[in-house]
Amino acid sequence: MAGVTEREFHAALEAEYAQPFSGWDFSRIRDRVIEDPLPWSYRRIVTEALACADALLDMGTGGGEFLDSLPLLPPIACATEGYAPNVPIARERLSRKNVRVAEIADGDVLPFESRSFDLVINRHESFSAREVARVAREPARFVTQQVGGMNGLDINASLGAPLPDDYGWCLLEAKESLLDAGFKISKCDEYIGKMRFYDIYSLAYYLKCIPWQIGDFSVDRYFRRLCLLNEEMEERGYADFLFHRFLIVAERPVP
Repeated sequence: MAGVTEREFHAALEAEYAQPFSGWDFSRIRDRVIEDPLPWSYRRIVTEALACADALLDMGTGGGEFLDSLPLLPPIACATEGYAPNVPIARERLSRKNVRVAEIADGDVLPFESRSFDLVINRHESFSAREVARVAREPARFVTQQVGGMNGLDINASLGAPLPDDYGWCLLEAKESLLDAGFKISKCDEYIGKMRFYDIYSLAYYLKCIPWQIGDFSVDRYFRRLCLLNEEMEERGYADFLFHRFLIVAERPVP
């Protein structure tokens, strides 16, 4: 907070927090928040799976950014999105690829007929293994990259905030649910590293974009801790927090 008053610092935090966020576009903080590289490539795994897919479902498509970036989609391609402001963005972006985007109220209930898809992909979206199994053909493949429950827990600790509800979510729990639903696990991996924030304003914006990290976050409510954390970040030049991801590729075999 060097060179600014407390009031000016508060106003600057509020201004950053008020910046718009739509789709799943983190470009505003892309150069100010750096995540460790993962030991796998979700894009490569999905691209390889698409080569033999006839019907695709993308769960939690956001604004359709990832699906739109894929060079070739199968004849049938659908997507779900549970955050209402993202739905028109995804529909507009994906319309040229003839992707049907379904708005969902409950992320675990999929509005599709049973045995509809031979490839289901999911990047950072909650899921019910039994619902995925229901809409999956036989055979079918499920590819998911998940945000683990340890992700950002030290953000909560640093700001004195309650832990998020899903802090126990991990590879073993997800694997167990898929095995119980009749899938076979063909590949899995888990990574715990760091995400580095280079200024306190990027953290405020991040907490706007990821509201489930601290459900009651506001600049006013956490201002004192934000001030203290900012002092540490200015001295060190950054702050590191936990980065937790895991990957599962699961197969639904022919009975």
